[in-house]
Amino acid sequence: MRYDLSKIPLASLQKPVPDATAILVRVDERIARSPVGAGLIERMHFGDACASLWLEGELVHLEDLVLHDAHLDVRAPTHELAIARDVLKSRRRITAQPPGWALSAEGLRALRGQGWPAPSLGANGDHADDTPDGIPASIAPSATAAAEAGGEGEGAELDASDPLATEHAAIDAVLARSDAAIAAARTPGRRAAREKDPLVYDLDWDEDERLDEWRLVLTETEGLPTVLRAALLLDAWNHLQVLQHAPWLGRLLAAETLRRSGLTAATHLTAVNIGLKSIAVERRRHRARDTRLLAIVNGIIAAAEICLKEHDRLVLAKQMMERRLVGRRSSSNLPGLIELVIARPLVSAGMVAETLKVTPRAALRIVEELGLREMTGRGRFRAWGVV
Repeated sequence: MRYDLSKIPLASLQKPVPDATAILVRVDERIARSPVGAGLIERMHFGDACASLWLEGELVHLEDLVLHDAHLDVRAPTHELAIARDVLKSRRRITAQPPGWALSAEGLRALRGQGWPAPSLGANGDHADDTPDGIPASIAPSATAAAEAGGEGEGAELDASDPLATEHAAIDAVLARSDAAIAAARTPGRRAAREKDPLVYDLDWDEDERLDEWRLVLTETEGLPTVLRAALLLDAWNHLQVLQHAPWLGRLLAAETLRRSGLTAATHLTAVNIGLKSIAVERRRHRARDTRLLAIVNGIIAAAEICLKEHDRLVLAKQMMERRLVGRRSSSNLPGLIELVIARPLVSAGMVAETLKVTPRAALRIVEELGLREMTGRGRFRAWGVV
């Protein structure tokens, strides 16, 4: 199931790839010098997470994701909202790490939710260092030390005159077993992978093998233009169907390819999902690879153009809101509210009150003073944003 790199359609990509490179550089330069750069990046995180679910055929409202991220949900979170939060957290995690971390073995393992490397396996496929009780030997000695401490050194024998000695020893033994069980549960391995629920997972779907195939493409595309390489990696991820329940991770890794090459800043992850949202699904999933690659490159161009437009809108909105600060006292909460609404697509009264350390009623009052637009159209659980 190897991804074929022998016939890359270079003719149809000769113009779009340089165009995408040029506009990405322009976006990066604009963000680096902008007073709203940090807020724009945070807004792109939220928008890209919602767009990622949209590409998979699911609808997640932006206000629900913003409130869920702030732990101010107005309703029970849905399964789709939980996935969107995973995308949001993954984007933030990638940008918090050095460029290229997400493409490394350690980064891929962490983004897949696999914490640490699996323990070594024996010849029969079982854990070679497991104890008979199912607790790894590397964990059992330290975890059971408290239980064995009562049989060593001075005072090894229980004091018969102490009526609580037996009870204390039993409690120590229970705590030691609990520590050992928790430590074993925190050490993921192949055994846990083999025990996946067949109702949820396809047991014949070897994600490790598919990921190795994708990493081979990552190695073989070194030296190609960055945008072309990102498009090939994303198309290879979709073709190989690496992860059963996280197809969105491939789009984040494609954006990380742009960041690793230095085409975008270390704190900026291109919102590829937002750009691909503007491309027709017939082009994104076309049978011909040249059509799919062209759609991905055009999606990257569209993402950059949307980012530039959003930046100009935020700069204008901030200038208009700052005019309301003329004549205000220095202790006014309006400057803090302006920074908050620039950094977030939406704000609620609870978010304003928590951030500015004011009462909910005072939060409503300063929102009215700033002239923010109510975005939800609801009478309760309202949220506001910039015009």
